[in-house]
Parts: sequence; C-alpha cells; structure tokens
Amino acid sequence: MRHIAASLVILLVFILPAQAIYAQPEEVTVGDTTLAVYLRLPQNASPNSGAAAPLVILMPGGSGEQALARDLNNWLGEELALRGWAVAIPVSPNGRSFRGDNNALIPLLIDTLQQRQEIAQGPTLLAGISNGGMSALEIAAAGLREYSGILAVPALVPNNLDLTGLEGMPIYLRIGDQDEMGWAARLQETHAALEAAGARVDADLVFMAQHMFSMDWENLDPWLEALR
Repeated sequence: MRHIAASLVILLVFILPAQAIYAQPEEVTVGDTTLAVYLRLPQNASPNSGAAAPLVILMPGGSGEQALARDLNNWLGEELALRGWAVAIPVSPNGRSFRGDNNALIPLLIDTLQQRQEIAQGPTLLAGISNGGMSALEIAAAGLREYSGILAVPALVPNNLDLTGLEGMPIYLRIGDQDEMGWAARLQETHAALEAAGARVDADLVFMAQHMFSMDWENLDPWLEALR
C-alpha cells in the first residue's frame, strides 16, 4: 500500500506541472487587436451560478510575451483565483509589454471581459510584475476610468509620468530588498512620489528577496479584501 501511495505522489508531481504548462490562452478581440489572454475564474463563478467575480488584470514583466504570461498564470494568477478573483493575464501583441501605446488595450480588454456573466461589473484591480507593475501605474494614472486599486510587485514610477490621476488610489507596492536591478534603493522615492500625488500607498521591502519574490499573503490578503 505504501508503494502505491508513493507512486501516486510521484505521478502527481509530473502530471500537475504538465497540466499547468499546457494551459492555453483565449483569443479576445479588443478594438482592432486580438489579444491572447490567460483567464482564470474562481470555482464559484460561472454563467449558471449567478456568482460574478471581481476582475483583476494581471500583467507580466519584461516584454509581456506568452511564456512570461503563462508562468504568471501558473503562479500568481492561480493564487488570486483561489481568493475569489477573475484573473485575466494578457499577452503583449508586439513584445512591448503594456506600456506606452499598449496602455490603451487594457481598458478595452476590461470592457470586453465584463460583458461575461461570470465577471462582475465595476472598478477593476490593476496588477503587474516589474514592467507589468509599471504598466498598471501608467494605465491608472491616465485617469480614463475608475480602478479599485493597483498591485505592483515590484514597480517604480515611470519617468515623467503625470501621477495626478492616482489621487485616492489604493496602491500595494513591494520591492525585494536584494533586488538585483537596484530597485530597493528607490523604494523611498517611489513611495514619496505616489503619496505626493494623493495615492493611498502600502509600500515596503520584502526581506531577503530579489527582483521576483513570493507574495506575503498575510499582509496582502487584508489589502485585497478591503478592495472588495
């Protein structure tokens, strides 16, 4: 019996990662662009259940390419869905993340996804890792629509960004204290700039963490619940 149990554990170790690796994004039309989007829904959200989940747009770092979006889906996307969020992770259509001109695609994506019965109407949480966190700040700062908050883990304020659109915005910002890109040294200035714009900022360094790090759910969970 012990041999059977051990075999099942070994089998699961190999099967579960394979299932995650081969998850496929949906194609979602936004304006004149088709985006590949990894979509995760909480178990209680479905067209037939009548339960609609709040939406979070979670943007990958770097170029925003599919491999980065897939890895983010298998990690933070899964964690947020388990906490009751409808999680959409878009893939950049041109390898330029969702910064600059690509900012405009995110509000269109939100409009499209919120037409689904399983996804709630109302303000959306913007979230991102590294370049994705900076994308979230840029999109929210444009002030074109209302967002429930920004989860930036990590991020810096983009150069020359007008932050006036962030007044009153809840922002959860974390940077690893061992960040190999030197971002830890800029936490204080980033925090100060966001607070000067009137944002409600929860910012801190993550102990013994580099540029990518695990979430401190003990602190993040209450912040997320307050948004809902």
